[in-house]
Amino acid sequence: MAAITIYTDGSALGNPGPGGYGVVLLSGPYRKELSQGYRLTTNNRMELMGVCVALEALRFDGSDVVVYSDSKYVVDAVTKGWVFGWERKGFAGKKNPDLWQRFLRVYRRHHVRFVWVKGHAETVENNRCDQMAVAAANDAAHRLEDTGYEPETR
Repeated sequence: MAAITIYTDGSALGNPGPGGYGVVLLSGPYRKELSQGYRLTTNNRMELMGVCVALEALRFDGSDVVVYSDSKYVVDAVTKGWVFGWERKGFAGKKNPDLWQRFLRVYRRHHVRFVWVKGHAETVENNRCDQMAVAAANDAAHRLEDTGYEPETR
């Protein structure tokens, strides 16, 4: 089975504000694009949500996957092992525990490698994901509620 390539991006119009994610999945001759907007969320939530949705869209467990993301938040949390420490500590004091738990459930079903790419650069598929994320964030008629988003209390 060929490796599956995933590009993801998330965007928020204001942080917090309306947001969205865009995903491009590539496997051999197949291509699938996914996007969704949310009424009130953050950029980091949308970056992570895009990865979750992309991995959940894979049909077969045990897939070899390369995820390209311009999110240092997501890429570093996984490649540097931070998320596994957060998990051991019950995500105490960490933001977005709902999405990190969702991510870990699907991440463990596959063989996933992360690659950081510079945002708004020459990476065609990452730019496509950004376009979809922004369009989804701007599509007020189709935005969903990000039920896991918890506003900061000041």
